[in-house]
Amino acid sequence: MRRKLLIAVSALILLVIIGSAGFGIWLWRELQTPYYHSTGKETFVEIPRGANSKEIAGLLVDAGILHSKFPFMVYIRFADLSRTIQAGEYRFDQAAPPVQIAQRLARGDVYYIPITVPEGLTAQETIDLLLKNGLGNPVEMERVLHHVDWIRDLAPNARNLEGYLFPETYRFSRNADSDTIIKTMVLQFRSKLTEALKQYPLRPGWDVSRIVTLASMIEKEVQKPEEAPLVASALTNRLEKRMPLACDATIIYAMKLAGIYEGRLGKADLKMPSPYNTYLHLDLPPGPIANPGMNSLRAALNPAKTDYLYYVSRNDGTHQFSRDYRSHVNAVDRYQKSIARRRSKR
Repeated sequence: MRRKLLIAVSALILLVIIGSAGFGIWLWRELQTPYYHSTGKETFVEIPRGANSKEIAGLLVDAGILHSKFPFMVYIRFADLSRTIQAGEYRFDQAAPPVQIAQRLARGDVYYIPITVPEGLTAQETIDLLLKNGLGNPVEMERVLHHVDWIRDLAPNARNLEGYLFPETYRFSRNADSDTIIKTMVLQFRSKLTEALKQYPLRPGWDVSRIVTLASMIEKEVQKPEEAPLVASALTNRLEKRMPLACDATIIYAMKLAGIYEGRLGKADLKMPSPYNTYLHLDLPPGPIANPGMNSLRAALNPAKTDYLYYVSRNDGTHQFSRDYRSHVNAVDRYQKSIARRRSKR
């Protein structure tokens, strides 16, 4: 009797071992076998904040990313990943084993659309760039652009967010709404401005609105970063002497607002009746003409100490700076003639 019982127990143990081994082999194969059975070339899955492993597995199975829930849930539990899985939208476009998928979720490999917003774009050009890259909604973007309450403390008289959308590389989720996108850029501007002001506090007679307006003009006038403080110096010197700033970029901005800019500026345009025409009106224009970067903000806050009043393009990305009108006229004549000579040789 004892012998039969021992044989039965041994057989049972053997069955358990064989069963466990079989289960282990099956589980290992399930976890290591790539799977992708989505109807599209790419699939996006949103993992909600606070979702448990069963809920996450269900979402992935429904999307055709996992073959079954159980192996994934077992791996999540025994690899102790349940607390590290990060919420967000994930993109899948090829077969992958459940182990890799779980590790992606634990790394937080969330799908974002990267976009670089260059310095010097207008607010409208910035919106156009965002829309071109599949971000935001055209109607909502136009509305959000007038969310001036976000900058009311910085620019009490601002009519829109022109100048306050900081140019930088951003990563936005595919479904980010227009408010989130634009406010992110405004918050980044505020952060960068705070950083610049710690280094260069506001000078007497200047406020943030005037600094941003000046910085936007510098941004549009300068190609070489090292010249920004010199252009800032020439413009502020003219302001102090109550001279017209005579900045072409402000007229171009006015023409863009009017929808008449075709890529060039003629002599007749210098008489355009616009508050942004700094040939006709003293002082700075009514507001920024573009979104300045950090280099231009710093230059506006800390212009070089010079007695320059004029500058003209050398047509190579740099400028010739002058202290008096006669020198400036000579410089203009010299560089305009160089353009004419080059054209005649074509």
